[in-house]
This record gives sequence, C-alpha cells and structure tokens, in this order.
Amino acid sequence: MSAPDGDLYEPIATYRVQLTPDFAFAEVVGILDQLVELGISHLYLSPILRAMPGSTHGYDWTPPTQISPELGGLDGFRLLRAHARAVGIGLLVDIVPNHVGIRLPTQNAWWADVLRHGIGSPFLDYFDIVPVTHEGRDDVILLPYLGSESDLADLTVDEDANLRLHEWVLPTTPGSAEPDDDPLEVLARQHYRLVPSTYSLLSYRRFLDIGELAALRPEVPEVFEATHGWLRYLANEDLIDGLRVDHLDGLRDPRGYLRRLRDLIGPDRLLYVEKGLAIGEDLDPELPVDGTTGYDQLQRIEAVFTAPQGIIELDEIYLWFTGQHGDGDHLRAEARQLRDETMRSRFPTRLRMASAAVALAAPSVPAYVVEQAVAAFAVMIDVSRADYPHLRPRVLAAIEEARAGLPSADAGFDALATAFTHPEDFPEAVFRVSELSAVVAATAIENVGFHRTARLVSTQELGSNPRHPTISRSAFHEQNQRRARTWPRALTATTTHDTKRSGDVRARIAVLAQVPQRWNMLVRRIWADYPPPHPRTAYLLLQNLVGIWPEAGLPDADLHGRLTAYAAKAMREAAVISSWTDPNPEAEQQTQDWLTGLLTGPAAAVIGDFVALIAATGRAESLSRTAIALLGPGVGDLYQGAQWWDDALTDPDNRRPVDHSRDLEHPKARLIIDALAVRRRHRAAFGVDGDYRDVVVRGRRARHVLAFSRSAGDADPSVVVVATRLLQTFAPGADRTHAVVDLPDGTWCDVRSGCEHSGAVRADVLLEDRPVAILERVR
Repeated sequence: MSAPDGDLYEPIATYRVQLTPDFAFAEVVGILDQLVELGISHLYLSPILRAMPGSTHGYDWTPPTQISPELGGLDGFRLLRAHARAVGIGLLVDIVPNHVGIRLPTQNAWWADVLRHGIGSPFLDYFDIVPVTHEGRDDVILLPYLGSESDLADLTVDEDANLRLHEWVLPTTPGSAEPDDDPLEVLARQHYRLVPSTYSLLSYRRFLDIGELAALRPEVPEVFEATHGWLRYLANEDLIDGLRVDHLDGLRDPRGYLRRLRDLIGPDRLLYVEKGLAIGEDLDPELPVDGTTGYDQLQRIEAVFTAPQGIIELDEIYLWFTGQHGDGDHLRAEARQLRDETMRSRFPTRLRMASAAVALAAPSVPAYVVEQAVAAFAVMIDVSRADYPHLRPRVLAAIEEARAGLPSADAGFDALATAFTHPEDFPEAVFRVSELSAVVAATAIENVGFHRTARLVSTQELGSNPRHPTISRSAFHEQNQRRARTWPRALTATTTHDTKRSGDVRARIAVLAQVPQRWNMLVRRIWADYPPPHPRTAYLLLQNLVGIWPEAGLPDADLHGRLTAYAAKAMREAAVISSWTDPNPEAEQQTQDWLTGLLTGPAAAVIGDFVALIAATGRAESLSRTAIALLGPGVGDLYQGAQWWDDALTDPDNRRPVDHSRDLEHPKARLIIDALAVRRRHRAAFGVDGDYRDVVVRGRRARHVLAFSRSAGDADPSVVVVATRLLQTFAPGADRTHAVVDLPDGTWCDVRSGCEHSGAVRADVLLEDRPVAILERVR
C-alpha cells in the first residue's frame, strides 16, 4: 500500500496500541497497512521499556532502562520504525517519568540496592524517600506491604537469603540472613520494616496509593539522565516523532521537567502530557508542549451530547431508587467529604509531610493548626494541581474559602497563603501541598467516587465531572474556538486505556437522559422482580450492563465473565459494601448472584427490549462524536479497535486483545476514513493556523444539530461538519425538516454522498438518514 504524503511531524490522527508480549513490535508491523487505509498519521505506543515480569501495561518499568526484549528489543523497535516510516506513519512513545515498578525488587536494581543498603545506597536519592525513626531505630524505610500485623506470620527466608511475604521478594543486607534463620529476626536486621498500607507514616511516595510503584525524582540531574538517556539516543537516531508523558502531576517540577525534556527531543517533535484539568481550568500556556492527551475535550463532547432536561429527571429517579441525591450541590458536598476521608485513610503520610513543609513558613504556629489548614485546603481546591503560576489567583481564593469554613486555623492558612504567594521561597511546601491535593482528588473522585454515585455514569469519566454533566451548543463552540487558537495540536480522546468506559458505551448510556421515563420503568420492573441486595451498587451496575448489552441475543459466557469481573472491581473501588483492604465476600456474592439473575433469567428479555429502544441512537451518536473528535480542534486519537464498535469497560477490560483481521467495511471505520481523508486534503484548515467557526442552525429542532466550519486562518471555510445529537427525538424524516443549516457562501459537496448544497439547507435534505455530513467547498 502506498504511503500518504506529508510531513511525519504534522499530525492528522493518532492510533494507540497496548503492547504485550503477544502483541509486540512485530505484530504492530502487521497492522500498519490498515492504519494507512484509515488515514492515521502517527502510531502511539504504550510504554516500551522492560517492565516487571507478567506486566500487561508497561507502566511498572524497571531499571536500568532497556527497550523490552519481550516486545522485540531495540532491533525490533528499529524494524517497526523502518516499516512505519515506509508507509508514512510516525511513532509516538508513552514514557513514565514519575514512577518505577518495585513489586519484585530483585528485578529493579536501584530499589534492591536501597533495600540492601538503606541510606548508604547511592540510589537513595533516585526515589522520593524519607527514612524515619521507627521503634527506636533511625533511618528506617517503612514498606506498606501488610494487610495487618498478622501477615508477618507468613514471612519466610528463601534459599537466596531474600525475605518473602506473599508476592513480595525483599533483598536483605549482605551477611544478614541465612535460609534457616528466623524471618522476624532477619527482618529486624534490615534497613526496612513492613507496616500496613494504612500506616500513618510511610517512607516512600507511591503512584497514588499503589505500593508496587515508587515515585522517582527526575528533577535531580543524575536521575533525569539515568531515566531519559535512552530517549536522547532514540531522538538522535531519529527513531521517534514524539512522546506522551504519563502522570505529569506526579512530578515535583512539571514546568522544569518539560523544559528539559523539550531540549532533549528537540523543538519539532510532538510532546503530549497526560493531565486532567478541572472544569474551567486551562493548561499552563507556558508549558513547552503540544497539549494534553485529550480528557478535557472528551468532557466537552460528552457534555454536549447529554440532554439537560433528562439529567433533572434522572436525579429524581436516582433518589427514588437509592435514597441518594445525584445533583450538583449534593455531589459537591459528598466529594469534599470523600476527599477528606481518602486523604486521612490513604494518604496520611503525604498530609504530614505537606504540613511539615508548610510549617516552615510559620515556625511559631502549632503543627496541628497548620495540618488543619492544609487538610481543609486539599479538600477545597478545585484545580488539578495548585502550583501552576497561572492558577495562583484561583488557589489563593480557595485558601480564603477554606479559611472561612475553619476560622480556628487562621494562622495555618496564613502560612499556606505565604507559601503560595512566595513559591520561590517555599518550593517544598508548594510541591507537597499541590501533589497531595492532586493525588487525593484523583483517588477520591475518579477511583472511589465514580463508583459510588450513578445518576448517569456516562458523565463519570476521566476529565469529566458529574456536577457539570451538560454544556450548551454556544458554550461548546466558544470553547472549541478557544482550543483551536491555543492548543491546535492537542489530542482529542474518546476512548483510552484508562477510561472507565469506551466512547461507544458512554454514547449508549448517555441516551438514558433522553428517555428517563422509560429508564424509570425498566428499573422499577427489575427492582420489583429482582430486588437488589445493595441498591446503589445495583443501580451503577445496571447502567453499565445496558451500556454493553448485545444488540441481538443474550449475553454470552464471555460477556458474563467480563461483567462479573467489572462488578467485583466496582464494588471494591467504591468501598461501600466491600473494599480492596477489607473485602466482604458475602456482600460481593449477593450482588454477583443478583447480576447473574439479570443475565440469565426473565429479566434478560426486559433489558434486551430496552436496549433495542436506545441502541440505534447510541450507535448514531457515537458516529457524531467520532466526526467531531476527528475534525474539531486538535488531533483525534483512536484507541486500538475503536475503528469498530467497542463495548469495553474499565481496565483490564479495555486492554483485551484486539482482532485486527476484521475489514474496514464498517460504519465507524468508513466514517474515520472519510474524515481523515478530508483532513489530509485540507491540512492548513486543521493545522496550527486553522480556524474553527460555528455554523448557524435555525428552526424548532436546531438544538439537535452541531455544525461548524474549518478554514485556513482568515480564509473562507473549506470544510463544514454537520453532526446530530439527542437523536432519540430527532429521527430521520419529519423531525429533521424543522432544522435548517445556513451553509457558508459557496457550493458544498457532501464527501460521502456526492450531493451538492448551498445556502440554507434543511437537515433532512443535508443528512437524509445519516447522523453526520462532511462537506467540502467546491472549487
């Protein structure tokens, strides 16, 4: 297949693949021709470094840095690069600067050395470690590997003189252990101690609260070189065209880190950051990047396809069945309470360290007063991370809001305000508080909260906020115009390896807001015939069940297994009836039995009938969303398999192997091909100087149509996109006669039908029975 023309550095669309030993560099070569047919410009790879044995994602990479032999090693990567370049596709690589895998210390030379030698290890400063005094001994490293103290009874010494506890293998100080020694006595000789994961004082910063991932310190020049030297080699050898930086908010100095990274890879390569942004929060304009990986745009697209009136009814329905509110005020209060609970139960060490750092700004203030202020601020702040300079006014306002709610800690808030007003004088305080608030929000809201509430689960997604589930058409266009001006190359994702549900599943679930009364009838029927043991959990599971229910027939054994696994994870993440640290097998089994009854009993027919009512709308709106993602401002990012219908739930379900042998004669694939072909023909209209303008839609049904144009700078528009939404009440036929699109001057050709249009065109004429029309100006 011939290669598309154009500069490899200028992105048209990216395609993300999850590499595994079974789908490595060699297998990726096999899908390149298909990606060319789709119109993809850049292949976007999950982490490629050697990772912990058995890793299915690569984020638990292990030093020293080496391209994974299981994926094909450097030679395999070179071969992939050569094949990709031959067909005109660039390579982006996902990198993980924030943390490293430590599940098996014997596989991580740096971490193993720290455990063997403690503060005497030359690698101690590679990690964010603070040794502590524990039980009368100084400079001890506390490892949160116990469920409870009783777990120590299972500690053993293996034949290599390592300590073993369940899946953990811990190196020992040379000469401190023999295979026949008492394990507890051996442990007492080490530089580390084992404590429960909820212990109030730990020694190393983790990725969120995952003990298997230890935070690195790339702000230290030696550490940056040790962890990024391989990238310099790949850049010098011209083996990569860009990077995706994982978990930017986990770094001590994001701005400084990105400047060093930009210097390393050069000015022309693409550089994206994985970073959530709160509603109304902008990405720091000083960052030397091309934009985020797209959760901010995902939120906008999700919101504009959610029916506002239906949200109000769904809140009443949710309250009726669960006794819980799902509206903005209650979600805000619940979110703050959940942040506080999460911070104190999962991150007490981070809270103590942040408070100690802030206390240096006011040495005379009692430590507990400072801690009260820091905790209140971390609960209150509504930006993703507080230490970006452009957010300072918003951060200082949050400090004052927190102060108003806790006047007894006034002196502590003074210290906090001093630190954020003069960050150059108190960098440790600003970092610790900012990182604390970011990790608390990510864990409490995305991991826990999104599994506790369920007014409409399609609005509970990365980058989204169920308190702000909808957006008007005018606001959507305004924000898109701004994005086109400020971050024209930023990615637009609808599905990723981290999303809670695929874009197709969310599109179907969002239809519930268009048919709230029919949803009410379905839930009433199921609650009457199959009373759930735990209504709030059941309500969440039922929406997800509807989201992935087959359009024809009943769920098969594979789908049953996937739903069972999802239910187990959802219950434990929510930590209401069960949890990871305190599982409740009986409660979990009750819900699993209820779920099985829905899948195999008479209720299955009832659910199937409901899905039949909304499935076509969900499919059509997914196509509309896809067109907007690919032709709106930014660069569309397709996740593996998303060229076909994708019914994935949260990981690991969304990381299942993809059958790429399917052909592209599929509604979604054909739309992608057509959209990216248009984008390639009109590069300037979609490039860094491209313009986005809303196109006027009039009539009684105008709210169902999103129309916009793309043009090269100030030139006349060259492409118009007309996409429909809220389609349950905007079916082909009479409904569409009541919406009129005022096309820009000139004659416009529909790239899919070949029909030409000009002037004011009714939606039924322009779209016929399709959800999307893509028009090019006739030259």
